Amino acid sequence: MQSEQFFDLNPYHIALAAVGVIVITAQWLPRLISKREPVAAPLMIFFGAGATLLIPGLPTLPDPRQTPLPWELVSEITILVALFGAGMRIDSLRPWKRWIPTARMLGIAMPLTILAVALLGVDFAGLTVASAILLGAVLAPTDPVLAADVQVGPPQEGMEHPVRFTLTTEAGLNDGLAFPFVYLGLIVAAEGLYPGTWALDWFLRDIIFRIALGVGMGWVGGKALGYILFSVPKGAILAETGSGVIALAGVLLCYGSTELLEGYGFISVAVLGLTLRRMEEDHHFHRRLHDFSESIEHALTALLLIALGSVMPILFADLTWTHFVLAILLILVIRPLSGWIALLNTDLDTRSRAVISIYGVRGMGSIYYLCYAGSHMEFKDEAQLWSLIALVILLSTVLHGFSVSWAMDKLKGE
Repeated sequence: MQSEQFFDLNPYHIALAAVGVIVITAQWLPRLISKREPVAAPLMIFFGAGATLLIPGLPTLPDPRQTPLPWELVSEITILVALFGAGMRIDSLRPWKRWIPTARMLGIAMPLTILAVALLGVDFAGLTVASAILLGAVLAPTDPVLAADVQVGPPQEGMEHPVRFTLTTEAGLNDGLAFPFVYLGLIVAAEGLYPGTWALDWFLRDIIFRIALGVGMGWVGGKALGYILFSVPKGAILAETGSGVIALAGVLLCYGSTELLEGYGFISVAVLGLTLRRMEEDHHFHRRLHDFSESIEHALTALLLIALGSVMPILFADLTWTHFVLAILLILVIRPLSGWIALLNTDLDTRSRAVISIYGVRGMGSIYYLCYAGSHMEFKDEAQLWSLIALVILLSTVLHGFSVSWAMDKLKGE
């Protein structure tokens, strides 16, 4: 009896061992084929699905359609750390004209993407108007987590290519800017298509007020954190003695306080990183903050990708051929065409415009937004939305992941 208990295989320990094997294999296996950076994200999703299907007795993760809260919390923290890191990577904000492509991607490409996806969702996929708007909002942002391969390098490296600068700043800001359209989907679901009753309130509150508050809170938070880190007390500043955990503390404080005031916390955290990076720009502590947050981001991302893979078999149970067509159109037509239109008449050359337009990776942000919407309201087409979003994330990580190193090498050769 004692020997049977001794050799009892605990499902939790099996799961831990499986996660370790998956992460190591996903990082190591591509090195056998190529010297480029490992394409780990899609492999983690595939291996997570494979482990669920092939290893008996693994614990079952909660279905995000039925229990969205755990998925919402983990994806939320992952995005927050990634947004802060994106802001910290930007060594120089000037000249201001380098922001023109970013502004166009945020102000033109993202609304065009939302509109196109929403129209296709209604006319092609048969979604309700509210669900189609939500789908467009969920799939529009470039993901700050999975887009790391196309972003600028760590602080104080310099040499920020315009393509990498644009994709980094776009990914850092568009997660927060998608929120008004998520709220729009919730409003339409609750009040119907009668803009006279809600349009002005939505515009003033969800667009003007909440965006402005997010920017303001991020700037104030960055200034305050920089003051604490680099100025007081003189002779024993925290930047010389503290650990990188201060980055996580600052992110949580800034995000939580902004959300309490009903601003957009995602925007505030990105602005926090941008503002803090301007304080004592040459100090070595910026690199420590970035590296610490990046380590947390990578760990959380790996767990979330494996978890997503493990539930994909149940999410894909509702897939139809229309979902495949819509996903392909988004990745290969809608996003690239919207980006190309937005970047017309800029100083970017043809190849740079193409890379920016194509490499809008979809990922953790989509999971968070759909969980957030699902926890606030029940959507008629929620099962379809989850199937489609899981498919888009999978295809995006595969298509973008396996080609991004080649695209970046082409830019280096210019």
